[in-house]
Amino acid sequence: MPSIKELSREPELFSSGHRACTGCGEVLAVRQVLLAATKPVACAMPTGCLEIVSTIYPHTAWQVPMFHSAFENAAATISGMEAAYRALKRKGKITEEINFIAFGGDGGTYDIGFQALSGAVERRHRFLYVCLDNEAYMNTGIQRSSATPLGAHTTTSPAGKVKPGKLEWRKDIVEIMIAHDIPYAAQATVWNWNDLANKVRKALSVNGPSFINVLVPCPLGWGYHSSQTITLSRLAVETCFWPLYECENHKYRLNYTPKEKLPITEWLKLQDRFRHLFREENKHLLNAFQEEVDRRWELLNRKIKCSQ
Repeated sequence: MPSIKELSREPELFSSGHRACTGCGEVLAVRQVLLAATKPVACAMPTGCLEIVSTIYPHTAWQVPMFHSAFENAAATISGMEAAYRALKRKGKITEEINFIAFGGDGGTYDIGFQALSGAVERRHRFLYVCLDNEAYMNTGIQRSSATPLGAHTTTSPAGKVKPGKLEWRKDIVEIMIAHDIPYAAQATVWNWNDLANKVRKALSVNGPSFINVLVPCPLGWGYHSSQTITLSRLAVETCFWPLYECENHKYRLNYTPKEKLPITEWLKLQDRFRHLFREENKHLLNAFQEEVDRRWELLNRKIKCSQ
């Protein structure tokens, strides 16, 4: 696994001076991913927060080639870049080894861009897709996505007298990608940088498509003080809402086991988007949330045991 000294010697491929909000989890994740990449990389991203804060003309935070495509087709774009690279390499016009990484938010991954992502991995293009999951469409006004958790208040699932926030559970995108029979898929956070860096290197080493879903807290959309980004990332893991695990060549592996499994309320209570759940009339949703976290945690552990 890479050490902090090793990563600190790597060149910064995502520079400071971008326009991200203070405490933004997305830019922390991008910086960590690019530091972990050991070979030259070429990247693609759809429209979203990351594109807005990092490429306002005439400035850019990217110190690597970056292709900005439409909201729905980052995976198609990166697969085209990878196919062109292979063709040029066969002709002897390129000899350098290059890795390809696509970065997309949950809206551009779970929802709008899912068709392109599914098609690209089915065709077995060799690239890493990193989903920067802040659990809503933050760039366009904090609308719900299929990554938004149960009960969350957003501008399109407002908590009020009629509905107590979003009524549906979040989609499990990592398991959906595993179902595509890809060689590597994983879940990570910006809290455990060593785990994320290790997963990036594994993902870039496989012969085929790979996928990493990174939880990236959003101070504005989640409603918390910007100093708590890493705390919320850690609590998501310690409550088992966001287990750190990977599936490599059909074998599941848990990368971190909490010493004490904390109740989900420890994570929820720090976020304004969930504060209405603590009212007496919504306590049943807190119970439902905890039950679903427990169910998915138990299911993951069964998968790990069965794949050994």
